Amino acid sequence: MQSSLFGHAPQQTAERFSLQNPHMLKVQLGNGQPDHCLARVGSMVAYQGAIDFDGNMRGGAEQRAARATGEQLNLMRAQGTGTMWLANMAQSIHVLDLDFEGLCVDGQYVLALDSSLSWNVVAIESAQEVAGAGSYNLDISGSGKVAIMTSGKPLVMRVQGGEAFADADAVVAWSSRLQISMQAQTTSQRIYSRRRGTGESWDMVFRGEGYVVVQPSELLPPPDFITASGLMGSRGLGAQGGVRGNTWGS
Repeated sequence: MQSSLFGHAPQQTAERFSLQNPHMLKVQLGNGQPDHCLARVGSMVAYQGAIDFDGNMRGGAEQRAARATGEQLNLMRAQGTGTMWLANMAQSIHVLDLDFEGLCVDGQYVLALDSSLSWNVVAIESAQEVAGAGSYNLDISGSGKVAIMTSGKPLVMRVQGGEAFADADAVVAWSSRLQISMQAQTTSQRIYSRRRGTGESWDMVFRGEGYVVVQPSELLPPPDFITASGLMGSRGLGAQGGVRGNTWGS
């Protein structure tokens, strides 16, 4: 059998986390690497070897934070010896090495992480909820690897002594040590009444030293701003449907 498909055979690498391609993550377990890691629920698309998958038990503090804020990591635990491949909606995947640094990210953008890393829910100081930044995010810290996702190829801005601005609906992640504030780009009292037809609403302002990851896609409004009538309602996005970020409701 001959086909160009055979050009997509498993990539050979000794790295624990590596990219099979821009939309698929390869994770090696055992054989000199840690024999377990945490991954987004339902993200496994293939594996080889003896690997078991189980739900990840959340601690009491994490459960309370999830109930109070709605922000959480829905993770499964993969353990054993072998290789597995992870993906989610063909999104672009990026592997970061954290060396006792902090990364703020929305939980929906996390694909996998070393179980040695820890995370806490942190509040974004804003009077309004916006689709991208939301009201709460996850602060992941420690030493280890984490794989995050973006819709398309991102822009990574370095903040160094000055300020950087980004549309809050397109921000994916940023260095935890950065100082954050919100800047309205509308004169209306309603957040989604766009400023004079420009299509822009809220900016996130970053100050200090660090990095900001911005994806080439803006998310839909939070469900609180969607009603059962009008254009959105006619497309099933009303009270019975709804969206969170760019994920369809049930």
